[in-house]
Amino acid sequence: MTDLHDDLDDGQPEPGAGRLRIDKWLWFARFFKTRSLAAKLCNGGTVRVSGTLVSKAHYAVKPGDVLTFPQGRHIRVIKIVALGSRRGPAEEARTLYEDLSPPVREEAIQDPYRDPAPRDTGAGRPTKRDRRAVDRLHSED
Repeated sequence: MTDLHDDLDDGQPEPGAGRLRIDKWLWFARFFKTRSLAAKLCNGGTVRVSGTLVSKAHYAVKPGDVLTFPQGRHIRVIKIVALGSRRGPAEEARTLYEDLSPPVREEAIQDPYRDPAPRDTGAGRPTKRDRRAVDRLHSED
């Protein structure tokens, strides 16, 4: 008698079949801090695998697939080299993929704490120096 589980194909990758869930691979390769963040991106329909739009986190990927997905302000283009078996250190994660993204220009990277545009003198909130100058004017009267 055959087992019912042998006949069912639920779309999940078989262990050792040379495929892995896309959310799990993105987490293994350290593109996302948690697997649930990777799954949310995949379920959002913003990930492409070899040009095909993916809308499920359980989509199975294999070595040779090219992933295109947004990460922060940049679009990442990654070629899967290996699947991996765990979420290891960053050095191990870098061996799982080849980065095909164009290099990011240094001018494009901005310090989030830096003022994005210089202010005109007198625009915005007064500085401590400005406040002292106003206090001196009022005290002369």
